[in-house]
Amino acid sequence: MSNVITSSRILFSILMLFSPAFSTWFYTMYLLCGLSDMLDGTIARRTNTDSKFGARLDTIADFIFVAVSLTKVLPVIHIPKWLWLWIIVIAIIKISNVISGLICRKRLIVEHTIMNKLTGLLLFLLPLTLYFVKLKYSAIIICAIATFSAIQEGHYIRTGREIV
Repeated sequence: MSNVITSSRILFSILMLFSPAFSTWFYTMYLLCGLSDMLDGTIARRTNTDSKFGARLDTIADFIFVAVSLTKVLPVIHIPKWLWLWIIVIAIIKISNVISGLICRKRLIVEHTIMNKLTGLLLFLLPLTLYFVKLKYSAIIICAIATFSAIQEGHYIRTGREIV
């Protein structure tokens, strides 16, 4: 059941490709993707059907959803240069965390911290708020939290702290 829900996120993401950004259809597919992301893992854990395959499928579905969302949203919004620079800094920290995990712990480590989850939630909500909150304001909050989250994640990886 949970893998079907995860697979539906891939389908909804593909359907988003064929809708204009910020249209009713786009928002409907976008929200269905978010709902499926919240439900699939919860259902898998509660029904004791979580698996490595399901986790990988979830990662693939998340990647497709993010790629499609960025493809649709980025061309129609103006992102100031200072925000691009901040995003690049966050990306560099996140990439160094991946490299650090591979070097220090000999494996790919993705920490599911509360701050990482909060960052993901705020990024998901961002397109839903663009009509009534200016990007330059919401971006400061999201980037500040994402920066802290990335630094915290790096600290956990380098000190060997496991998030359960």
